[in-house]
Amino acid sequence: MQYREYGKTGKKLSVVGFGGMRFGKDEDYAQEVVHRANELGVNYFDTAPFYCDDRSEIIFGKAFRNMPKDFYVSTKSSLSADPTGDDVRRRIETSLKRLGRDKIDFFHMWCIKDLEQYRGVMAPGGPYEGALKAKEEGLLEHLVFSTHCKGEDIRTIVEEDHFEGVLLGYNVSNYPFRQEGVNAAIEKNAGVVTMNPLGGGLIPEHRKFFDFIRENDQETVNQAALRFILAQEGITLAIPGMGTIEEVEENVAVGDFDLKVSPKKLKEIEENITDSMNTLCTTCGYCLKCPQDIKIHKYLESYNLKLLKDEEEMKKRLKMLKDSGRLKEEDAKPGDCIACGICEDLCTQKLPIIQRLKELDQIGML
Repeated sequence: MQYREYGKTGKKLSVVGFGGMRFGKDEDYAQEVVHRANELGVNYFDTAPFYCDDRSEIIFGKAFRNMPKDFYVSTKSSLSADPTGDDVRRRIETSLKRLGRDKIDFFHMWCIKDLEQYRGVMAPGGPYEGALKAKEEGLLEHLVFSTHCKGEDIRTIVEEDHFEGVLLGYNVSNYPFRQEGVNAAIEKNAGVVTMNPLGGGLIPEHRKFFDFIRENDQETVNQAALRFILAQEGITLAIPGMGTIEEVEENVAVGDFDLKVSPKKLKEIEENITDSMNTLCTTCGYCLKCPQDIKIHKYLESYNLKLLKDEEEMKKRLKMLKDSGRLKEEDAKPGDCIACGICEDLCTQKLPIIQRLKELDQIGML
């Protein structure tokens, strides 16, 4: 495993961290997965309230009681759930109890989607003020932020210099659209952690399509995707979500590679990246507050194939979802959408969900 300094904090973090959003229902096994990652050198574990049906922090807390090696923990608080400083203080106390820790190493102002939301975080009596007070009391060590903003807005936040690092979505399919934020962090010597390094599962789901990113026969597509990120200047680490020991072992092996991309391969990747790749759904599930109970993420997962390949591939995917029972006859259909906009407000990627559901409904095979 290789390690890099996180900005100006003096902390050295494993280049592959652990994203705690993909645990299954077996919590004993989940703890084994965490321990295996730590055994292999992973020392950065990222979680949040509400991950895995609000079980992620609890699972980590159980695993942390008996970790093989030293480690750091990252968790979060969102403006929507914790709008005041007092709310954030209660959130911190809850997280500390769940995690079994006296201090949170990296605490994120979570899921900042635009500058308006950022201003809400920074408002007097707001979340940042509450977190800063907790830091002064020794409950937090480093204040950082998590964002889905466009690159120029990330630059604005970074340059205001309230945070020591940033967690942002960045992967081989969308990196040109996030690079401005990374560049700003480099200029400020802030730490950079990349979430969704495998596109929220999109890249492993479409290995054949993304096979062009591999640079040698010994690496998998997932490993090539992680190596690509870690070859970029200014990136401290990537945090793929992991739920099995096999995923851990595959991803962690990247830390033994030469973390470079040849000029020839970089040119090939650049030629294959299109604007539409920045609008691929990562199936995070944040949109699933639909009053019509439409399984939006499953439909948009299929729509990804229209963006990556063509409409025929999308139709094949929809048929497979129906045949396999993942979409049932009695489930709400895209045509049941009432265009209330709740899903689009919740979408961290600001995707045109209503329009995509309308397109899917017009296909007429659902």
